[in-house]
Amino acid sequence: MSGTLYLIPNTLGKRDEFDPLADVIPAGVQQITAGLDYLVAENAKTARAFLKKLSETCPLAKPIQQIEIRELNVNTRESELAALLAPIREGRDGGLLSEAGVPAVADPGANLVRLAHTKGVRVRPLVGPSSILLAVMASGLNGQSFAFNGYLPVDAGERAKRLRELEQLSRKARQTQVWIETPYRNGPLLEAMRQHCAGTSLLSIAVDLTLPSETIVTLPISDWRPERLALNKRPAIFSLLAA
Repeated sequence: MSGTLYLIPNTLGKRDEFDPLADVIPAGVQQITAGLDYLVAENAKTARAFLKKLSETCPLAKPIQQIEIRELNVNTRESELAALLAPIREGRDGGLLSEAGVPAVADPGANLVRLAHTKGVRVRPLVGPSSILLAVMASGLNGQSFAFNGYLPVDAGERAKRLRELEQLSRKARQTQVWIETPYRNGPLLEAMRQHCAGTSLLSIAVDLTLPSETIVTLPISDWRPERLALNKRPAIFSLLAA
């Protein structure tokens, strides 16, 4: 009989900023995670750091060195997924651990989850922080209809085109459009929005979600200025509702 594939959420910031860990990861989720001896993670080193933090409040079933961790990231080939799922198909419970937030949402792992369903393996998602949902919740924009668009193009021309497309879609469908950016490109992205989107459209930016420095601001684009919110090198979620 197959084991269970648990989808394990992680913190959204540095692990040493959470004391206790239960501020963002529920106690029940910690207990399930602590009882596993097989994990699939984007990075084995940071997965061990998470387990070390977890062990401060929830004893692990095995020493960290004895917990098997295999990596699944953007470089993982489709042909390698079966081997990652094999221990669970053989009856061992295992976890898919996100690098930050929840697994398989803006995060590698969806293909492993799909394979688990194909092979009849039970999939159990565990409760934890999602930067996308937290940002939409706190934006004041349309939470009944929203779409996550991942990263926008790096090329300035392509990015401008995509921004206009998303704004038009938002206006037509009254749908909140959500995306993220590499932290060091947050400033240029904001400037591009000021140049290419209507001043009346509402833009919400949420940075450092769940951290002590968390800041969420929603304003018409015409009111946004670079000095309004320090964005450099801070994880941010951008939400737009055309008006």
